Amino acid sequence: MVTQSIAGQAIRVRGLEKSYGKLEVLRGVDFDVARGNIFALLGSNGAGKTTTVRILATLLKADAGTATVHDCDVATQPAKVRESISLTGQFAAVDEILSGWENLVLVARLRHLKDPGAIADDLLRRFSLTDAGSRKVSTYSGGMRRRLDIAMSLIGNPSVIFLDEPTAGLDPEARIEVWHAVKELAGHGTTVLLTTQYLDEAEQLADRIAILHQGRIIVNGTLAELKQLFPPAKVEYVEKQPTLEEIFLSVIGGSDKSDVTGTTTGGQG
Repeated sequence: MVTQSIAGQAIRVRGLEKSYGKLEVLRGVDFDVARGNIFALLGSNGAGKTTTVRILATLLKADAGTATVHDCDVATQPAKVRESISLTGQFAAVDEILSGWENLVLVARLRHLKDPGAIADDLLRRFSLTDAGSRKVSTYSGGMRRRLDIAMSLIGNPSVIFLDEPTAGLDPEARIEVWHAVKELAGHGTTVLLTTQYLDEAEQLADRIAILHQGRIIVNGTLAELKQLFPPAKVEYVEKQPTLEEIFLSVIGGSDKSDVTGTTTGGQG
């Protein structure tokens, strides 16, 4: 298994175990997340990704093992941990009756922050939602809702954010919108732990990738390190046909916007 240095870690997990009756969900999970990095926890449905996130977010107690966020133990110092984290679940937690701006102002007021209007304006700008800020969220696309949800989770400037399956159920355009939002988070120094079952998502976003399988981390490293686990690539001529996603984005006007890979994709929607 590829390992990483323990210096400068925002999150440390050692020997994490969790069972529900006879079902062993986590069976000794170990990993570190460096400060300011995007860390992808990759695995199929039922692999234990959400359980891991819920333990780290102090919403669930582990049966064994330890986990710390900025050196604060999630089991014995939950209040301290909550001061520095934010969690965005699998479904957007936004109020559809309110506008995007009103959603952000509401959360800022609940956190007793000064000048909630200015905070809302800044986050709308950061996530390219200014033009839609006055509209009811019920009129937003899936990608816009998800970006607003992530923006809401940043109120209070948490240093660590957990994104649990952030693009589940989204169309190709919306997924790319969310990818840009996640890159924006890391660009501002936020540590991101991302769970996903999409291989391309982990490949595009993560500084490090850990594969969770049957309750254990079976590999952990950068994309380059993971590629070294396999035989060297052979150079062969293969006629490349466009993927369905590329066709879809091209048909709807893919020349208007660049995606995170550097190719052209569709507009925001």
